[in-house]
Amino acid sequence: MEFFNFLDFKITDIIDILLVAILLYYVYKLVRGTVAINIFIGIVIVWGFWKLTQLLDMKMISSVVGGFMSVGLIALIVVFQQEIRKFLLMIGSTNFARNRNFVKRFKFLKQEGVASKLDIDAVLKACDKMSRSRTGAILVIKRSNSLDFVKSTGDAMNVEVNQPIIESIFYKNSPLHDGAAIIENNQITATRVILPLSTERNIPLRFGLRHRAAIGITERTDAVALVLSEETGLISYINNGEFVSYKDLSDLANKIKSDLL
Repeated sequence: MEFFNFLDFKITDIIDILLVAILLYYVYKLVRGTVAINIFIGIVIVWGFWKLTQLLDMKMISSVVGGFMSVGLIALIVVFQQEIRKFLLMIGSTNFARNRNFVKRFKFLKQEGVASKLDIDAVLKACDKMSRSRTGAILVIKRSNSLDFVKSTGDAMNVEVNQPIIESIFYKNSPLHDGAAIIENNQITATRVILPLSTERNIPLRFGLRHRAAIGITERTDAVALVLSEETGLISYINNGEFVSYKDLSDLANKIKSDLL
């Protein structure tokens, strides 16, 4: 009956299983829709086989598979470089706790958010007007993570956010309309910025490079993005690499304010 001793669960075993399940879920969520998902599934199968051979005390095959798992760790770091970066960014971001409404319960710990500085009404009025004229645009709003690595690809600017400025930047005949504009606090700090494209395969085909670029920057940082489609005039709000649905501009303003706090 010693073989069944592993069925004698303790409370710590249950917690251990839950933590591993949560970890695997978030890892799966990070690689879902990418080429890495097949590699991830393969690793889980090999790891499960390895543990099974250990459980059955099959020493030879267990040592072979165990050696493969240990040597393959370096290769995995290379293969999953982007996914590991996203995972660490998600954990280390100062907005991680806020996104889960934890720190919001402790008002004395809350710092002044970006929303208290940014003129969101001016931004959305400009977006609404550009939407009506089918003007394409990308606005990236900084939160905690630095955006210097993408700002360096564009033209530096230091002008206060207001409706006419945003409209003039993305006017079709303007030399600044190509690329994204970066907003920090209530200042437009860069234009014509080139953003990293998302490699997700589950993005609907109706969305073009603007949307892929906005998804890409929100995957790599905690910034949020507003995208205006030149074809449909639709205003898309993107956070954490995902499209956020909203009812109207008033609802959109509330969602942005909530995310920026």
